Amino acid sequence: MDTSPASTTLSTGSELVPVDPEKGLHPQPDTIPTPRKSKLNKFHFLRPTVHGVVTLFRGEGALAPFRLLKSDFKGRAKIYHTDWGFNQLVLASAVFVFFTNLLPGITFASDLYVLTGRNYGAIEVVFSTGLCGIIFALFSGQPLTILGVTGPFCILSEPIYALCHEDFHISYLPFMAWACIHSAWMHWLLAIFNAHDWIMEYVTTFSTEIFPLLNSVIYFHKAVQELERSHANTSFASFLYSVIGYVGTFLVAVTLSTANSWAPLFHRYVRMGLAEYAAAISINIFIAIPQIGELNNLDQQRLPVSTSFHPTSPDRTHFIVEFWTLPARWIFAAIIPGLIITTLFFFDVEVSTICATLPQYNIRKLSGYAWDVALLGITTALCGILGIPPANGLLPQAPLHSESLLHDEAVERWSHHLHAIGIMLFVSPPFMHVLGLIPTSVLVGLFLYMGEQSLSVNPILFRFFNILTPSSELPQLPSGIKGYREIHMYTLFQIVITAGVFAITFTPGAPVFPVIIVLLVPIWLNLINKWWSRETLKHMLPPMKSKSNANAPADIDSWACKEGDFDTDDARDESHDARREA
Repeated sequence: MDTSPASTTLSTGSELVPVDPEKGLHPQPDTIPTPRKSKLNKFHFLRPTVHGVVTLFRGEGALAPFRLLKSDFKGRAKIYHTDWGFNQLVLASAVFVFFTNLLPGITFASDLYVLTGRNYGAIEVVFSTGLCGIIFALFSGQPLTILGVTGPFCILSEPIYALCHEDFHISYLPFMAWACIHSAWMHWLLAIFNAHDWIMEYVTTFSTEIFPLLNSVIYFHKAVQELERSHANTSFASFLYSVIGYVGTFLVAVTLSTANSWAPLFHRYVRMGLAEYAAAISINIFIAIPQIGELNNLDQQRLPVSTSFHPTSPDRTHFIVEFWTLPARWIFAAIIPGLIITTLFFFDVEVSTICATLPQYNIRKLSGYAWDVALLGITTALCGILGIPPANGLLPQAPLHSESLLHDEAVERWSHHLHAIGIMLFVSPPFMHVLGLIPTSVLVGLFLYMGEQSLSVNPILFRFFNILTPSSELPQLPSGIKGYREIHMYTLFQIVITAGVFAITFTPGAPVFPVIIVLLVPIWLNLINKWWSRETLKHMLPPMKSKSNANAPADIDSWACKEGDFDTDDARDESHDARREA
């Protein structure tokens, strides 16, 4: 195996970034590892020296410019051609991801249309999802990661629109364009100075479980919001049918998603098809039903769409935002939302990549975390200039993409590329007209389905069920753990944090919720050993298992981006030395 520096510094999420700038940032001989005794979950703030600061920016230093970018680019360039294999999984995976990406996206489009003054609509969301998907499929370091317009971005953009419209009295899209442009150079700074190492170095599965849970809660909340709008804007008869439509869409999709367990009913391939296309089948059924007989006369709300290739807002004639007309003071003010967008997008794409490359998926190729952050900066600025919502990492679509490929990494770019091209086709008027046939009640049902799908694989849910289970019925714990009390407290703490962050989205401080999520990381690291024993953390109940690999080993509360748990640094050093000697 090549052990040259270029081949051993790929940003796989497992690199060493020592916390001691005096001792740890000097390269150590490969054959004489120097063990360290500090705890991984402790921060050490040492008195800085000139020499220590200089070493941060040299060689393998934590802040050495372009260190990870160069290694990512070189590493992926060597294996890029191996990503483009083609087999029978490609079409099935592409169609599956197409529906799981497009349909939630246009559901958010319905919400954005109302809450951003029609600045963002269906065509903007579809345009962004298709464009960013194609770019990432062609150039990303980890093509298993899926991009799209997300619920957290909707929560972020809506209060920004309210501030622009009601308080600042400025145009929303130019201000948002500058926020995205500022976010782009911030993304590049994070990539250039190796932020993956010194930020995600300290992220544990505690945080990567909370983020998907928050996404699930947002899905459920958006469903309630859409139903409330239907009640306010349509007749009572139409509202009642909307309830039937969204409950029916949800139940049919959930039922069909379990088709693989229906044996011996139907042929195996029929069951597989029903399970993989459950959402698409359900949506088509409930799009068709309202076209039949007297139901067609109901004043149903439908997804608002453009009739030609132009922006949703009647005040816009083209997709280029005149961002240069914004007064200078507001250009500088846009740095603040730009920072918030950067925080959200950085954490979101990193967590999405982590979830798409979990150990149970047997991913052997290395990911290019730093390169993907830089590429995301480019797509964010491009979306801002075009006046479309920027796309970022999707949960739960990224791990679902890995599931659909059945661990075959040789086809990952084709499945990503084909699904993005399919989405891009829907910006054309004929396909956009098809989207216009979708009742919003169906989109509500899809919100519930996506929320359920995300929640159903979240370990927090299963640990919560354990709280409701009598202790006599729970599995026996390993020796060293006194009981389930600490595990239950751990789970409840995650739920309380999720509820608190979600509650913040209803306050004037809603735009800063991504920053709060990131700030929880150091807070958690300083509390973890005070509130929970090491044995409890090491033997936490299994967080997530692959549907196609039910025998995957149990995980623990551990580092999300590196090997090892919360033992001493020696364990991590031994792991790193073993990789270097491989």
